[in-house]
Amino acid sequence: MEADLVAQYNIPYTSIPAAGVHGVGLSALPGNLIKLAKGTLQSRRILHEFQPDVLFFTGGYVAVPMAIAGTSVNSLVYVPDIEPGLALKSIARFSDIIALTAAESRQYFGSKKRMVVTGYPTRSDLNQWDRESARKELLLSNDLPVLLIIGGSKGARLINQAVLPQLPALLKKSQVVHLTGQADWQEAQNVKGLLPASMVKRYHPHPYLHQEIGAAFACADLVISRAGASTLGELPLFGLPAILVPYPFAWRYQKVNADYLASHGAVEVIENALLKEKLIPSVVRLLADQPVLAKMRESMNKLSAPYAATKIADLLVELSVKKTGEGQNK
Repeated sequence: MEADLVAQYNIPYTSIPAAGVHGVGLSALPGNLIKLAKGTLQSRRILHEFQPDVLFFTGGYVAVPMAIAGTSVNSLVYVPDIEPGLALKSIARFSDIIALTAAESRQYFGSKKRMVVTGYPTRSDLNQWDRESARKELLLSNDLPVLLIIGGSKGARLINQAVLPQLPALLKKSQVVHLTGQADWQEAQNVKGLLPASMVKRYHPHPYLHQEIGAAFACADLVISRAGASTLGELPLFGLPAILVPYPFAWRYQKVNADYLASHGAVEVIENALLKEKLIPSVVRLLADQPVLAKMRESMNKLSAPYAATKIADLLVELSVKKTGEGQNK
């Protein structure tokens, strides 16, 4: 995925062998350790050729070989979720600075490490929309609230499955912008074709949104989503109340993220097992209770960190300058 994204900006990209070692079966472990060793050797070659002033890590087992190989280079690790995974904890041991989305993450690292709360970085073009221009872009009217449903990732398909059969109940109270993902796009189109004529114009399914995702956030009154790391940045940036459904079939980081936002009064959390039973009633209740939504919006706004990317960049520059200074002193 990263290779394709980086290619769009004409930035040189080099991949390295890597594999996880935590939670894998005994039969896979030897092969994964060999990949880890090969990745470390490849990382050393890259470091020798590229001669970086600073290394920047954001987690995942693919980063571990470079962290091992680059112990002599100043480095920064950024922790996007509230609770870091094992790979991030391992990388942090080699890093000079740990950047955090929230102060609550400090408890997962040793107190001797320098930690800086930066917030979650978001794309600079996201908040270029105001409510009026966003609604116009997405062909929405001004007479009904907007419900944004993010069901586009593989892990969020259960959200689509809970929503699609009950669309009429939602469309009686709101306009729906639905990010379905490619896998459920055709089903959403089929369901739209069966809606009463009065509701068709209220339902706006998209397989995905890229540049226009900022418009979707800017015009929404309530969001339904999983609780990946991006919710810690995007929802606060727009002050968006949300119903979060943590993905249960992986590490518990999504539940920790959701509980963090819920503890600040900014979201409601529904367990995946109760999704079909509780989702629609919760949406209808919240959309009908503007004082509660306003309070959630205020709480979410307080968590906003619009300059997170700049703060992380400043830390990288600081480490780069430190490396230059060390070289001059030698």
